[in-house]
Amino acid sequence: MAQPLSAPRPAPIDVSDEVLDDLRERLSRTRWPEQVEGSGWDYGVDIAYIRDLCEYWQTQYDWRAQERRLNEYPLFLCEVDGLDIHFWHVKGTGQNPLPLLLVHGWPGSIYEFLELIGPLSDPARFGGEPGDSFDLVIPSLPGFGFGGQPRVPGWGIGRIAAALDTLMVDVLGYPQYGVQGGDWGAVTARRLAAAHADHVVAIHSNLPAVAAPPGDLTEKEQATWDAHQRKATAEGGYSAIQGTKPDTLTVAQSDSPAGLAAWIVEKFRTWSDCGGDLESVYSKDDLLTNLMFYWAPNSTASAARIYFESFRAFEELFSVPQRPVGFAYFAADTFALERRFVEAEFPIEHWTTMPAGGHFAALEQPGLLVDDVRAFFRGRR
Repeated sequence: MAQPLSAPRPAPIDVSDEVLDDLRERLSRTRWPEQVEGSGWDYGVDIAYIRDLCEYWQTQYDWRAQERRLNEYPLFLCEVDGLDIHFWHVKGTGQNPLPLLLVHGWPGSIYEFLELIGPLSDPARFGGEPGDSFDLVIPSLPGFGFGGQPRVPGWGIGRIAAALDTLMVDVLGYPQYGVQGGDWGAVTARRLAAAHADHVVAIHSNLPAVAAPPGDLTEKEQATWDAHQRKATAEGGYSAIQGTKPDTLTVAQSDSPAGLAAWIVEKFRTWSDCGGDLESVYSKDDLLTNLMFYWAPNSTASAARIYFESFRAFEELFSVPQRPVGFAYFAADTFALERRFVEAEFPIEHWTTMPAGGHFAALEQPGLLVDDVRAFFRGRR
């Protein structure tokens, strides 16, 4: 097991004026490509939209206001396995809050969970039952956000899960805890429930996914699986690049905030339940605050490498959970599968088909996700 090298120390987010000035200056000098007339998002990102978003980023976006929101909850750094992990730690109200690890993915950040913190840690104040409270631990994945950036190879899902288990058990003193996550957070959750099952009460995920289909599909089910695979393949170019030669791409993204915005924002549009209209679900401030977790600490490259590292230990991605699993199925998520396709790999004890929402469920439909997390973990305390 990875061993902690330091006690948690307070670490509010504090981006320097120099970084913010440099960001605005770079945005002002962006060299924009020409777009095919009337193409919109057909070739990838809509350049006109990203240009408008970057102008807002340069001239109107107020990072300091967002920074104050993020720092309303206590943030810490703690060295685990030689790397600083940055995390919110918010104690729950009431007599018996359940420790809950919330884990994000790419191209997200802990910002996704901001609106969940109050309802999950203090449910009575938000119309819930006092007995549904959680002690929340919300870490930036190693290499992401304002935490440490690995300087050695090997930080795939197995090592990440071991470090987060060490944080929960050895550092914070939680002998047992639950886990919730989507995207890489979902992969981390299933690894924790397999390799560290003695510490994990149960896991909840908003990304039901498997490596292969069951062997007894009907003709109709096989057609559904094939259609899903075609869709996932069409969306998989980013993964192929970041899983093979991430640094070739991230040199450009680390130099150009507009380039970074194009790469990430297009995923938010394509993977979300927004009907093609990003700002029907997200505000510009939502999109840009998430981007700042990549731009401000210059963590774009170290975050992308999670694909490279994890794909080299592929068996760790599909570990079989040894603890109960609950799923919230958001049908608009490009990568989510219906229950029939995933139940053979998971000990599913809870399944909810959601009426709306996509890949970034915590940002898109925080109320639905909060209700489902409460319901699943009720009685597992």
